[in-house]
Order: sequence, then C-alpha cells, then structure tokens
Amino acid sequence: MLLWKQDASLERINAGSRNTLCDALGIVITEIGDDYVRGTMPVDARTHQPFGLLHGGASVALAETLGSLAGNLCLGTDTEVAVGLDINANHVRAVTSGSVTGTARALHIGRATQVWEIRIEDIAQRLVCISRLTLAVVPRKAPAG
Repeated sequence: MLLWKQDASLERINAGSRNTLCDALGIVITEIGDDYVRGTMPVDARTHQPFGLLHGGASVALAETLGSLAGNLCLGTDTEVAVGLDINANHVRAVTSGSVTGTARALHIGRATQVWEIRIEDIAQRLVCISRLTLAVVPRKAPAG
C-alpha cells in the first residue's frame, strides 16, 4: 500500500540534503518503495569512532534521517511536519569498512504521532543496528523573516 502523500523523487530528496549532516556523513537515499525508505552510509573516517568501528551515533543519524524522511512523506500538506520525539537503537554487530544500508518501515502512522522501525544492515545483509523512532506531528511554522 502506497503511504506517500508527497513527491518521493530521489533526485529532489538527495539534492535537498546538500550542506547538511547527511552530506557530511555521506548518507544517500537510494530507494523509496510503496511502504519503505532505504538509504546508505559509508563506513569510513567520517563515520568511525576512535577504535575504527562504525560509530553508534552515525547509525542513529542514519536511522533518524530515514525515519524522519518517511514520516514527512506521509504528510500531505504544508501545514504540518513530523519531528523526532524519541529514538532508541540497539547496536548488534560491529562494522569497520564498506557501507551500511538502512530501511525504514512504519509501525504506526497516526494524526499526532508516528512510529518507525529502521533496520541497518552491512553489505552481507547482517543486522548491525535496529532502531525505533517516534515522530511528533506538529504544525509547520512559517519561516522567519
């Protein structure tokens, strides 16, 4: 079932990520299915912790990026926005190189909140991190100025 109420163009979405944390970490949205959003992130100096492993915070940044994008694609108007309310993550496998791929799927889409599960896997499709993101749907404020 198609969840999206907004344009889900990969080109538009990735272009909108320039000069953001996504750009700094190398996060790229690679696929938008009928009910999921998928993206990749390199495992390199940008995303390592001091011991040479994928930093848990980088995994959480990927998870929140994918879940927030998916949540906002479910909103059909310019009057509301989905913002992060809570995120948790369990890091279950170390990764030292290559890339990881995250997939966000909805667990709940309500009027005031959304809950998304984000699975992050290594290149061998082994689970690296499982995350749950809760989004609050709030009124969109007009830009200042």
